[in-house]
Amino acid sequence: MTAQDEALVALLAALKARGYRFITPTNDTHRLVSWRLLQGSRHTLRDIFGWSRPFRDGDVEPEILALMREAGILAQKGLRLSSTLRVASLGDDLFLHSAYPPRAKDSVFFGPDSYRFADFIRAELGHANRVVDIGAGAGVGGIVASRVCPQAAIVLADINPQALRLARINAAAAVVSAEVMESDGLATVTGPIDVAIANPPYLLGSGGRAYRDGGDLLGARVSLDWARAALARLSAGGRLLLYTGSAIVEGHDRLKAELESLAAGQGAALRYREIDPDVFGAMLLHPAYRRVDRIAAVGAVLEKAAAPA
Repeated sequence: MTAQDEALVALLAALKARGYRFITPTNDTHRLVSWRLLQGSRHTLRDIFGWSRPFRDGDVEPEILALMREAGILAQKGLRLSSTLRVASLGDDLFLHSAYPPRAKDSVFFGPDSYRFADFIRAELGHANRVVDIGAGAGVGGIVASRVCPQAAIVLADINPQALRLARINAAAAVVSAEVMESDGLATVTGPIDVAIANPPYLLGSGGRAYRDGGDLLGARVSLDWARAALARLSAGGRLLLYTGSAIVEGHDRLKAELESLAAGQGAALRYREIDPDVFGAMLLHPAYRRVDRIAAVGAVLEKAAAPA
């Protein structure tokens, strides 16, 4: 890692030593609370690294400020400073991700889906020899998988270089050994895969932001493409743990139907459940969602047939 990367690892350690914790909410909640915070003058570590609030250099301990400066994450905003990265907590681990608002196309987002994805992995992973986190983002899936299955080899794959950088730093801070590689889905991942995990983007028309744009089929295209690619690459008896979202149209779950068809065609077993029946409700204002009842967060486990005895 670069000297700036090492400084970020040290920053996470310093925040952890100070008991830093911050549960990252949705962008809508962040916007509301940020407006509320403007009425006050608080400058705690949570305000700076959680709520992305501007601050003065005297508001932060010299050690923290020095690490931020060394890491190159200090931005000038008029007479104040701000951090170009946020820090979220999940269990005992801290995760760097993009500052609010995450508008850039290469933004690395962490939020409620990250927590639901982590819970899904804990519930479904079981034993694994090698876990490939497809579209790893900040590295949440792979790091949680390592916590569940410490003996597993972990691969963090993403098409976004900024995501890979933060995933590498987050893994180092969590003392998790992981192979980090740039890959569009599984395109450049080699070797056997007995478990693939994925939390793909699943919304339509999101301005090309990699962490949100799920393609056509009302945002289901990336989920289906990754599921198809994973089934083609999994070892016999291997599994894909897919956490994603599905637009329910007049009571019909098209993603579920497409995954059922895919599993049947590949001789794989499918378990599918709704984890949260109603997420991203504001998306229903989008013209393309005019027939959509709701968007559900779902978990799918696809298991490839075992090798013949």
